[in-house]
Amino acid sequence: MAVPDELDTIGGLKATGVVELPFHIRWSEPSIAYDLNRRTDRIRVYEQVLREGTQEDVRHYIDGSELVDLFDDLVLPPAVRKPWKEWIDRHRGVDSDC
Repeated sequence: MAVPDELDTIGGLKATGVVELPFHIRWSEPSIAYDLNRRTDRIRVYEQVLREGTQEDVRHYIDGSELVDLFDDLVLPPAVRKPWKEWIDRHRGVDSDC
């Protein structure tokens, strides 16, 4: 699990539109296309990337303000939720309940 200090992309663009997550994030078959314009798909992508992604993955797929908006709806294990709640509190000034 990776929690970078900042979520700005370094030399790349944020993921938009329809995406398929790489195998190291979504390692069950078959591959699934997620439409990031749909809230339910964004939630599934955010859950998987926060649990399994590298720092590069997190910076590519996760938007900080969207994370704040979705956070209460994300199903995350406590070991993942806690550091991300702390990140939100530290960087966005939001108090989210775990």
